[in-house]
Amino acid sequence: MASCWSLLPLFFFFFFFSLCFHEREAVAVQGGQFAKGSIEVAGVELREHSTFTEIVTAAPLSAGDSGATFFSPSSLPSGFFALGSHAQAHTSNSSPPRALIARDTCASLASPTDFTFLFSTNSTSPSPAFFWQPIPPPGYAAAGHLVTSSPQKPPLSSIRCLRSDLLESCDPEAPIWSAKSDSPFTVHLSDSFGTIVAGEKPPLICINKSLLTVAAMPNLTQITALIKTYSPWIHFHPKEPYLPSSVSWFFNNGALLYTNSSPNRPARIDPPGTNLPQGGTNDGAYWLDLPTDAASQNTVKAGSLPSADAYIHIKPTLGGTATDIVFWLFYPFNGPARAKVEFFDIALGRIGEHVGDWEHVTQRFSNFDGEMKQMYFSEHSSGKWVDPKELEYTPVGSRRPAAYPTLHGHAFYPKAGLVLLGEMENGIGIMDETAEGGAVMDAGANNVIVSAEYLGVEEPAWLQYMREWGPKVSYDVDKELEKVMRFLPGEMKKALGDLVSSLPKEVLGEEGPTGPKEKASWNGDES
Repeated sequence: MASCWSLLPLFFFFFFFSLCFHEREAVAVQGGQFAKGSIEVAGVELREHSTFTEIVTAAPLSAGDSGATFFSPSSLPSGFFALGSHAQAHTSNSSPPRALIARDTCASLASPTDFTFLFSTNSTSPSPAFFWQPIPPPGYAAAGHLVTSSPQKPPLSSIRCLRSDLLESCDPEAPIWSAKSDSPFTVHLSDSFGTIVAGEKPPLICINKSLLTVAAMPNLTQITALIKTYSPWIHFHPKEPYLPSSVSWFFNNGALLYTNSSPNRPARIDPPGTNLPQGGTNDGAYWLDLPTDAASQNTVKAGSLPSADAYIHIKPTLGGTATDIVFWLFYPFNGPARAKVEFFDIALGRIGEHVGDWEHVTQRFSNFDGEMKQMYFSEHSSGKWVDPKELEYTPVGSRRPAAYPTLHGHAFYPKAGLVLLGEMENGIGIMDETAEGGAVMDAGANNVIVSAEYLGVEEPAWLQYMREWGPKVSYDVDKELEKVMRFLPGEMKKALGDLVSSLPKEVLGEEGPTGPKEKASWNGDES
């Protein structure tokens, strides 16, 4: 009979195997090509690659410009090739370089026939950069350009072009680097491949989205597993009086639909929103508002956390190589702004108030391995991407990150604390304050998938309402400021007035907010 000690290695093997199996089972439900490690499409096998060799660092040539470091993929697996050079901008929010590499399975890759020299940085500098455009053979196209540290042409074997029918043109984002402020020469990154394209007006090439959406996007079972494993815990400020609700609760409790054609005869809205105008664009002809009596207004403003759901939008991104799961929260009311003036916290009257607030966080998953790569936190008219290692998780050791909405304003942050918007040298700024200890919402248990076009999810009627979810606010900002500034010294009054006047309308709350489908990020990337 084997001794207990001799069985210990076997015990530990099965113990750790069961942990790993449980972890994989909870995250990546296998099916199709999602989370398989590679994606095969039309004779090409694509993989994500994270090992790079630095080619050159291009420093900014003028004050106010940003520099960039250029890389080539290294230690490629057998049979795989680079599709271009890659880059990382020298900015505070720049992500590490991202690369797709490719292996030919059916005559879908070809070497370029030559290279055209495009541009170089100052050749007298310690590290000049030389930019090259591949010349593809007929029927093929280059997914990226090359960077070298010498004026010699790159070898033809250093890159592969793809069959033209696998690619489509796409709109470039803002350049990650430019030669200098007055130069038309810029460098952009391809969302699909992570490759650079360079020139005066460089054409950007992406993977044909329709091919990858069919091949690599997660199915509904896999989406459910991702939500269960990664969905955020929403931590509200302990003093938050304006909590989220479901849309149907908002309608059921007296929300009204107004129209320009009959502004004095608002209509009640049925719970699914089927009597709201559908589709089109925001023409200013319709808006929603609170019920007319004061008691009902106060009830609706407070929201109803027990009724609240995270409304989930699932969409392909990065040319179909990644999936965004977007969690939208609806608030019946957005509270007034608050300012910090040295040691004082000052409520700004009605400034910042508006009806119908929509805020969101986005989790981005690689379609190659099914892992969350980044999380986006919306902050008023913009936001920021955060890497997983910088997030807080609940419980510790899990994969479920925390998200903190600000007091009154509901902008999202990854950690509790105080951020001063438009902060001035004298310590004056608009407060974006988050804190622990308040109500908590489980976005994994309380959610509804409202949109996933590639899965054929039927969207609710209210999501097709493209007009304003609140009226345009008509208060006088100067008068509101005068009410709260009368006790401040003259210099503080001027500084606070200058601060408020410089803020965007999204922060001041002057415009009626639109719903999720009117946001630029609905069909594009996060701003």
